[in-house]
Amino acid sequence: MIMVLNKTKNMKNLLLMLLLVSINQWAFGQKGNLYAFEANTIVGKPFDFASLKGKKVMIVNTASKCGLTPQYKNLQRLFETHGGDEFTILGFPANNFQEQEPGTNAEIAQFCTINYGVSFQMMEKIDVIGTNIHPIYKWLSQKSENGVIDAPVTWNFQKFLIDENGQLVGFAPPKEEPDSERIVKWIRTGEI
Repeated sequence: MIMVLNKTKNMKNLLLMLLLVSINQWAFGQKGNLYAFEANTIVGKPFDFASLKGKKVMIVNTASKCGLTPQYKNLQRLFETHGGDEFTILGFPANNFQEQEPGTNAEIAQFCTINYGVSFQMMEKIDVIGTNIHPIYKWLSQKSENGVIDAPVTWNFQKFLIDENGQLVGFAPPKEEPDSERIVKWIRTGEI
């Protein structure tokens, strides 16, 4: 009799756990949140996005030979002003738009340091569109993955905004400066 009761209790617990997992997947999209991903830094070291828990994050695809490349200056200023325990920036170089990021990871890192003093985390060069799209950008740009919005990357310097719970909350188009009033308000208050 006790064995039957334990099996019933275990079955109820299992069903409850499955229900909670299903609700989580429904509410937060198929991949859950930002913390499900990994990528390499620009120097080739693994980077676990779970290390960003509790921070607001801006993810931006970058390029060194684009008319928008001077946005690196405002990205760096934004990072210096607001970066730390509550906010950070991740830059992902990509050569998807008119081959405006042809350099190697080492060349890109040198360019960013010398020309803009970039100290926020730069990541390894990836694809942000197309058949070889990196999983993080698939999640960022497709509602079927993130559960929030379709936001295909249209050009260099598109900015994705992720809250302190790892949920995508919005994006800014390439021409919107990274330190726009709207983005700074989001960093300070969480309101988009």
